[in-house]
Amino acid sequence: MARKSNLHVFLASWSNQFAVATFLLVVLMAIFAPWLWTQDPTYIDAVERLQGPSVAHWLGTDDLGRDLYSRIIYGSRVSLLVGIGVLGVCIVAGVLLGAVAGYFRALDGPIMRTMDGIMAIPAVLLAIALVSLSGASMGTVIIGIAIPEIPRVTRLVRSVMLSVRVEPYVEAAVTLGTPAPKVILRHMLPNAVAPLIVQGTFIFAHAVLLEAILSFLGAGVPPEVPSWGNIVAQGRSYFQLLPGLVLYPGIVLSLSILAINIIGDAARDALDPRLAARN
Repeated sequence: MARKSNLHVFLASWSNQFAVATFLLVVLMAIFAPWLWTQDPTYIDAVERLQGPSVAHWLGTDDLGRDLYSRIIYGSRVSLLVGIGVLGVCIVAGVLLGAVAGYFRALDGPIMRTMDGIMAIPAVLLAIALVSLSGASMGTVIIGIAIPEIPRVTRLVRSVMLSVRVEPYVEAAVTLGTPAPKVILRHMLPNAVAPLIVQGTFIFAHAVLLEAILSFLGAGVPPEVPSWGNIVAQGRSYFQLLPGLVLYPGIVLSLSILAINIIGDAARDALDPRLAARN
């Protein structure tokens, strides 16, 4: 029987299809937010404060009269921007450090001990400390979330480099005098692409969740910028009066993170050569 393609394995179950559809919906929400929201998500209307769902306000309004639906739509932009930013920083820094540590034995110890030290600090506490020192902004939040995630990518790339370093084709390239950067880029790093794709999905999901946690705690993006975390934080005081102020953004956040995690699991199965061989 012919071996199934990676795409066929990826889309083999309804849960994977649901996850892809959900994530694409969130991406479309973020891209077309200016055309999807019903009014400016930062517009304050004291007359319309704490209103339930209506024709004018599909999901109601918060304690300042801001349209909840529009704020949730805009919050998807913040979450995706943070996720993409954190992923980019982690991949660039983690691949560079992991490749250097895995190829140059003399630098392996110092780099990995530094990574171990960073991993010993709880991610939330480290992110809060960095945001508190530098001030709340999108860039600060991205850096604060990315730093605790860099060791994970570094360790992954290093492990791949160490396993590939003893392969005959790599040893042959080194023996022929091929420059180290060329050996790393051409012969070694391509082996880390599949694991990085899988790890990247989990980093993305964790970044979205951690941004929401930071915003909920008041240490995330500025309060005037709508994000799913600070929408929940601002609505919790009125939960008994209008549960939707917490439930609606909470449901969107939960479904988004669930979808990304399912995509990560599916990507791992699709890119696993042992699973591909069985299919």
